[in-house]
Amino acid sequence: MTIDNINIEATLANARKIIAEDKGLSSATKSLLEILVLVITLMANRLNLNSRNSSKPPSTDPNRKKNVKKKKGKKAGGQKGHVGKTLKKVSAPDKVKVINVERSELPPGEYTEIGHETRQVFDIEISRIVTEYQAQILEDGNGKRFTAHFPKGVTKAVQYGESIKTHSVYMSQFQLIPYDRVRDYFADQLGIPVSVGSIFNFNKEAFGLLEGFDNLVREKLNNSSLVHADETGINVKGKRFWLHCASNNLWTHFFPHQKRGSDAMNEIGILPTFKGTLCHDHWKPYYKYDCTHALCNAHHLRELTRAWEQDNQNWAKKLMDLLEEINRAVNGAGGKLAISESKKYRQRYREILKEAEKESPPPDEATRKEKRGRLKRTKARNLLERLQNFEEDTLRFMDNEIIPFTNNLGENDIRMTKVQQKISGCFRSEDGAQFFCRIRSYISSCRKQDITSTTALALLFKGELPDFVN
Repeated sequence: MTIDNINIEATLANARKIIAEDKGLSSATKSLLEILVLVITLMANRLNLNSRNSSKPPSTDPNRKKNVKKKKGKKAGGQKGHVGKTLKKVSAPDKVKVINVERSELPPGEYTEIGHETRQVFDIEISRIVTEYQAQILEDGNGKRFTAHFPKGVTKAVQYGESIKTHSVYMSQFQLIPYDRVRDYFADQLGIPVSVGSIFNFNKEAFGLLEGFDNLVREKLNNSSLVHADETGINVKGKRFWLHCASNNLWTHFFPHQKRGSDAMNEIGILPTFKGTLCHDHWKPYYKYDCTHALCNAHHLRELTRAWEQDNQNWAKKLMDLLEEINRAVNGAGGKLAISESKKYRQRYREILKEAEKESPPPDEATRKEKRGRLKRTKARNLLERLQNFEEDTLRFMDNEIIPFTNNLGENDIRMTKVQQKISGCFRSEDGAQFFCRIRSYISSCRKQDITSTTALALLFKGELPDFVN
């Protein structure tokens, strides 16, 4: 590792050597200096961590550089054959304004109208619509009155309509706009007084309407052949909670819980009886479930990068290159390698890990002080042993076309949760966290099946669900 052209490893190694050889130092002074060297080592290692060699997000990288795409000699803009997306004229415009020729500006003569040249302007109208229902009252000869029935859902003298509820939930739960700003939008743009309490109640109503959907999505994921699982920390009333995500290409399920491990997963109820393939990042509680496991190689690549850059482990660079090579081969083969190719790659994988034993050997048992327990290992050694012990789960993507190289789908599904936390800082109540998770589960599942968020929410407040749910 080099910082400001200073070789940190060499400098620290030299310091250790000087401390060890200096006979004039007292035991207390030596211990203190060794502790200082250890602290400096730990801090130096942290300084060199980034999104490439750890789980830190790219936004935390200091002076990060964007990947510059290689020039391909093509002109800027859409290429030949590219299907463009632009405004197109509609056959039935909402308004038609005819512009007549100013005849006084024309030379004298007879003129015949032969048609029109048309241009269309797309715009929006933001306006309030108040519908008043007047239920007729009839009275018979005996003075008995009969009142017409109001439409379903019209239960109060004054109330909000379905579109306002749809719009409010869309802005607060999908666009992640804070309640106060949603209230300001309705007041400023539409002249409608919508309180923060009403916005909360709209979300609460959507949460209740989605109870059946929540049970359905758990069932669908439980019976699927592949599930991506991930979890991330969230702040609920200043306390650490965990948002658990289980998803695949069609369905998404979020759930907030105070715990991160199997207690939470058992309560959610998807994984305990799941028998397909579970793709995850090697969080140990996942291995308590009796199913096939596939590990995320994006995590492996980051850890291998760290081992190579910080610990000078050459085997890590070789294995990183091999995994990327296998991934390219799998993609080129349509998602699955032939058995012969798979065996060749597996053999190369084992050879690299066998060589790694020399660079990163296990701790010497002769140094053991305690009678029992596992001796402490370096990060590189822990990674090596995991890649050895879980070879099948690491390389499973070679032999099964439904299993991906990474757990990126699961990580992408929970990404907006981190955005929500950056915007709002926390969930102000457990109810708010539950509303967010269930509504986002519904919206995410709909979007995966080509239904827009607005359409999905509009159907929900009409008491309906999309066709794919049935």
